[in-house]
Amino acid sequence: MEKDGRPNWDSPMQFVLACVSYAVGLGNVWRFPYLCQLHGGGGFLIPYLIMLLLEGLPLFYMELAIGQKMRLGSIGAWTSISPYLGGLGLASVVTSVYLCLYYNVINAWSFWYLFHSFQSVLPWAVCPINSNRTGPTEECEVATPTQYFFYRETLNISSSIEENGGIHTGQALCLVLAWAITYLFIVRGVKSTGKVVYFTATFPYLVLFIYLIRGVTLHGAINGLKYMFTPKMAELANPRAWINAATQIFFSLGLGFGSLIAFASYNQHNNNFQNQAIVVSLINSGTSIFASIVTFAIYGFKATLNYENCLDRMRILLLNTFDLAEDAISMDGVLEWTEKLNTTYPEQFAQIADKVRAGECNLEKELDTAVEGTGLAFIVYSEAIKNMPLPQLWSVLYFFMLLLLGMGSMLGNVTAIITPLRDFKIMSRMSNELFSGLVCVFCLLLGLGFTTTSGNYWFTIFNDYAASFSLLFIVLIEVIAVSYIYGIKRFEKDIEDMLGHRPNWYWKIMWAVTSPLLLIGLFIFYIINYIQGGTPTYQAWNKELGESVVTEYPVFGQVFIVLLLVSSVSCVPLTALYAFCRKRKDRAYEKRPSPVSTVSV
Repeated sequence: MEKDGRPNWDSPMQFVLACVSYAVGLGNVWRFPYLCQLHGGGGFLIPYLIMLLLEGLPLFYMELAIGQKMRLGSIGAWTSISPYLGGLGLASVVTSVYLCLYYNVINAWSFWYLFHSFQSVLPWAVCPINSNRTGPTEECEVATPTQYFFYRETLNISSSIEENGGIHTGQALCLVLAWAITYLFIVRGVKSTGKVVYFTATFPYLVLFIYLIRGVTLHGAINGLKYMFTPKMAELANPRAWINAATQIFFSLGLGFGSLIAFASYNQHNNNFQNQAIVVSLINSGTSIFASIVTFAIYGFKATLNYENCLDRMRILLLNTFDLAEDAISMDGVLEWTEKLNTTYPEQFAQIADKVRAGECNLEKELDTAVEGTGLAFIVYSEAIKNMPLPQLWSVLYFFMLLLLGMGSMLGNVTAIITPLRDFKIMSRMSNELFSGLVCVFCLLLGLGFTTTSGNYWFTIFNDYAASFSLLFIVLIEVIAVSYIYGIKRFEKDIEDMLGHRPNWYWKIMWAVTSPLLLIGLFIFYIINYIQGGTPTYQAWNKELGESVVTEYPVFGQVFIVLLLVSSVSCVPLTALYAFCRKRKDRAYEKRPSPVSTVSV
């Protein structure tokens, strides 16, 4: 391993911004608000903040300490601790490769939406005309314009994972652009990354702040904010809320990928990473809460709009059925008139009873509809944006923010691959530009598979299975290795050597007891959940129904899921076995008697 002459960040601020840019990503915008909505609004903050203290912060601190002390990437750092642990770093690299393959596809979608925002009418605001020019496209008519634009125009999605087609040219070009920009961001290592993070880490906050001002002034935004800040305390008794809180903290901070170890390896030896770990963790969690306020304001606007449209449809139905004057029923009096007419004219009302029940208007129900991931980012937000004044402006701002969040995280993801590999002397002989280019081209070529008609289904497999179970396993072994193989006492001395003081009792208890127990609990939960879940399923788009339907993965999909899970996790035992065999071979070679020369000089 080569660590002499290692480059450094120009300042501690660059390191902090790099960590913020990496940790604050798309999950803060589309995963955390979903969990808040799922688990009773503000009540979810209680288990979330507790898990931050018990799990997120100690593990974040630990990874920064390892990187700064060893001044190596993940493979070199863990090999330095023990040759048997080199597989931990290798597992992190494999997991980061999987993440990079599909994560930049999201950035490609953001580019696609951004480019389509510069139109007089947003393309997801109206249905396109069919080929006969007699009306809207049938698929769009049974779905919604926003769903049609995402599933048909953006993805050109097939009806199942088994139906494959050609590459979507527009998406492929957007993916090439995403990887080209990623390459420019990392081409000179920390020297170029350190400059880029000043923008990628700060500009999203400006956009979020602008969206906050716009969001809270939208009609009905107050309904969404009330929903968020009115906690349903009964959810605290729900174990799933605590498990989701622990999982969200874990993945949001980017633990286990090796990115934090790689970033910290470019620090000065005496850099105060303890304070930086606390600051970055709090900024990350604060951003999740901030983004939720913005999201719930927009949720409130969209839910209120849907609720009022529902009331208007009901009002027209009542006016036409009972032949009432146009101004007889106001929007506020629809529910009251429904009960009144049902009581007064039961026989006539019975004729429309099914329509009334099918179109029942309920604001709370609208707010309860939880959506996460791409559905929230590219469908729900698009739906809300098209109803705002000057929708093009808000669309450009929103998708540019998504792009920066995604690109900021990609810096850490790619660094987690390049840094540990370049620590090997054979790789360090290659120039930064060439090696970074090869990694980007390799990931681009494999990532083109996600731009095919069935690509979104493969994207879902990677998103659900490539970096979840494996990361829990990696970080569990990490904390056990530091606490019980390397030893807390030695780790304390290393920290004292860097900071000038030893970590207090809080950190030691978390590393030795609390965090390992929590990770073991999460690990067991994932295994039980996977076994009890039966055959894995995915959401297949049905163009006749205009909605996604739950479909079981075919056999080849299930085999691929198993390979994804095993490929990264198996690096740990296989590397340990290789180190053991090599050690035995070296010992056997040392014990062999030296040959005695019979030729006298």
